[in-house]
Amino acid sequence: MTGLLIAGTSSDAGKSLFVTGLCRVARRRGIDVAPFKAQNMSNNSMVCLDGSEIGRAQYLQATAAGVTPSSVLNPVLLKPGTDRRSFVVLRGRPAGTLEAGEYATSRRHLAEAAYAAYEELAAEHELVICEGAGSPAEINLRQGDYTNMGLARRFGLPVAVVGDIDRGGVLASLYGTWALLDDADRSLLAGYIINKFRGDQAILDPGLDEITRRTGLTNFGVLPYLRGVWIDGEDALEVGRWRGDGAEDGDADLTVAAVRLPRISNATDVDALAQEAGVRVVVTVDAAEVEKADLVVLPGTRSTLSDLAWLRATGIADAIRRRAEQGRPVLGICGGFQMLARTIDDDVEGQGVAPGLGLLPVDVAFHEEKVLGRPSGQWRGHAVDGYTIHHGRPCIDPGHEPFLDGVRVGALWGTMWHGSMESDDFRRAWLREIAAQASRGWEPRDDAPGFAAGRESMIETVADAIETHIDVDALLGLAR
Repeated sequence: MTGLLIAGTSSDAGKSLFVTGLCRVARRRGIDVAPFKAQNMSNNSMVCLDGSEIGRAQYLQATAAGVTPSSVLNPVLLKPGTDRRSFVVLRGRPAGTLEAGEYATSRRHLAEAAYAAYEELAAEHELVICEGAGSPAEINLRQGDYTNMGLARRFGLPVAVVGDIDRGGVLASLYGTWALLDDADRSLLAGYIINKFRGDQAILDPGLDEITRRTGLTNFGVLPYLRGVWIDGEDALEVGRWRGDGAEDGDADLTVAAVRLPRISNATDVDALAQEAGVRVVVTVDAAEVEKADLVVLPGTRSTLSDLAWLRATGIADAIRRRAEQGRPVLGICGGFQMLARTIDDDVEGQGVAPGLGLLPVDVAFHEEKVLGRPSGQWRGHAVDGYTIHHGRPCIDPGHEPFLDGVRVGALWGTMWHGSMESDDFRRAWLREIAAQASRGWEPRDDAPGFAAGRESMIETVADAIETHIDVDALLGLAR
């Protein structure tokens, strides 16, 4: 075996999830498999044990495959800072910026790094399952492409396309993808997979038969809509994939409002809260939701000062101030913590000095060198693990209660650690404290699974569905 590329009809079609499940299926079959994404555009990232930064989805795929996460799995990570600029992470380290006008023309050095990483993986593993980005039919970007058909052409990879039927138009999307590619790219298309199907497949089959007749592509199978599976997405298109799977309004003992910042990063920080029994999490841009929730979470952001200006413009900043005055809980994580500070000095992104919300005794200064780490520690005797990705460094006035490289003052909590809520004992003890501050009676349930166990269960659920509904032998056989 060598390699296989899983492309998609669009962003958020299910490529990441499918690659995760297929890696687990291959591992079950005794295949030495590794995931790969040449270029990822996402602000959801993770720090590997070697200190490199990669997309959160690729970190999860490595877990499914049973390989050690490292930058070779995701050599190029673009982190959008504005609508026209992305920060480049090359082989896990900061490497400048990429402007919108350069996207199609100035990425040759990134392409070569990606190709070298693929060759490195292919030399070490029996099978490399690659994930494309966006759609391979983005013909306006084809000249500089090294993630979709550019990667496939370079290494002769067969390509299977995933289409999301839940959003509608999947037959047109599949046919359009095939039709827009030139002959050389089209020759590498092997077939397609339908994702998120609900209902009677007999109604769908005539359409799939016609797609196969017109294109010659193989139908590898139809995956059902998998409820309760929302692991580690990379797209900002859908923050809060668990929506509707947790406690409903009448069942919740504790409600959490996570603010959907325009440049939200590491939104996965609230996933563990959403999985907790009796906790209802909503992702919101509504100041009224922020006002009434038991706990408000300000997540990380790739653009602290511009997102802080947005908070003020939407009235959410005022709602947070009122919560502080009333002693009602607010948690700021990384950039969200920085927004609660007195002042923010950011000359790294060229935004200057501006006042924060002034709710915590902290001043923040940005430094060119990015802090990447995997800290661990304790909070009130409970072990906590996390990871850090930031340029802004807080200077905290002495004499206040520390909290995971941050500070707690009354019902206001700030931390620089992402991922801390994934530590089960800590999360439940901390939520007890929050419930007490909010005068709510929430208690953790003894039979509730831990976060890591829940994630592993989801990986297994996806792999089981692929084994049941996809022609795995034919799909993996493409790579021979």
